[in-house]
Amino acid sequence: MPQSDLYARVRALNDRYRHHSAISVLEHALRDPQAGKLALVSSFGAESVVLLHMVSVTQAATPVIFIDTEMLFAETLVYQQELAERLNLRDLRIIRPDAQELARTDAKQTLHRRDTDACCALRKTRPLQRALSGFDGWITGRKRYQTGTRATLDFFEIEDGTGRIKVNPLAHWARDDIRTYMEENRLPRHPLVSRGYPSIGCMPCTTPVKPGEDPRSGRWRDQDKTECGIHFVNGKLVRKGVSA
Repeated sequence: MPQSDLYARVRALNDRYRHHSAISVLEHALRDPQAGKLALVSSFGAESVVLLHMVSVTQAATPVIFIDTEMLFAETLVYQQELAERLNLRDLRIIRPDAQELARTDAKQTLHRRDTDACCALRKTRPLQRALSGFDGWITGRKRYQTGTRATLDFFEIEDGTGRIKVNPLAHWARDDIRTYMEENRLPRHPLVSRGYPSIGCMPCTTPVKPGEDPRSGRWRDQDKTECGIHFVNGKLVRKGVSA
């Protein structure tokens, strides 16, 4: 599809659903032909249960892609299994890094110590791109409040270089909205949250957060890195959304 047509689609989607609620954006995106065939990509992390629950009550057969980097916390893997069963997710796709590529480039699981970007690309970015083949877009749990690079996030944006659309139903939510939704729907929290992990990634690159610290400060601590790479294209941060 020509880039101009893609921009027009994203602009139309943002205009159409500008004033809709998060669950309404999700519900319409899953049915709107302009959004195309979508999958939800979930880390089953600290706040993931909100969007997973929304999908389960809206369209439980929505494909859910979970990337098992093979370096996740055991608690995350158990939480993923429990949520999938509790929410009756009907099309959960567990994606892992390519075994041959792992053996060739990170057999001893030490790549993260030398090059975190390369490790994320090996274990997250490339597996996700393979998993998304055949989809027109994907649903993310990103929110404006999480980092400065997400401050102008729209409901719909373009993933540059792939021709896919990204849908961010929770873009305008605040942290209190997340907490309220979880409480009202009695959703289980990731077990590591109560142990000081408000943002959870791979075990070697995630540390507890002290009171008063930014919630994402425990990710790649003391490094000039705030994103794992799945929202990057060709190594660059994607900021190609069309304003709503």
